[in-house]
Amino acid sequence: MPAATYEDLLVEVAPQAIETDKQYREIGNRFGDLVGKARARTIEETKLMRLLPILVDDYDRRHALPPDNGTPADRLRFLVNHSGKSPADLIAIFGQRSHVNEAMNGKRKISLDHARKLGKLFNVKPGLFI
Repeated sequence: MPAATYEDLLVEVAPQAIETDKQYREIGNRFGDLVGKARARTIEETKLMRLLPILVDDYDRRHALPPDNGTPADRLRFLVNHSGKSPADLIAIFGQRSHVNEAMNGKRKISLDHARKLGKLFNVKPGLFI
């Protein structure tokens, strides 16, 4: 049986931005399988092996959690910085740019309603912001 081409491997794996824990596990497992092949890995499999960690890194960057010892403002800044979102994306939650800035700088307390909306936006527990 001839070795799969890189294009065949791409069709089989269908790499895309990871959005779910299931996809994360599947890509991680596939990467582990490729690493485990070591010298038996084809050039095409090596190309795929180099692509998969980029998808994992992107997911980790978008879903990373801030350190537990931070303040709500620290956590908010962390999530904004690591999610690809900007402070402008928070205006819909806080109502005004100045309120966003105050919340991110710790000068404005984050209300329960804001925490719920932020939790939904960043896909985290609202308690991070209280």
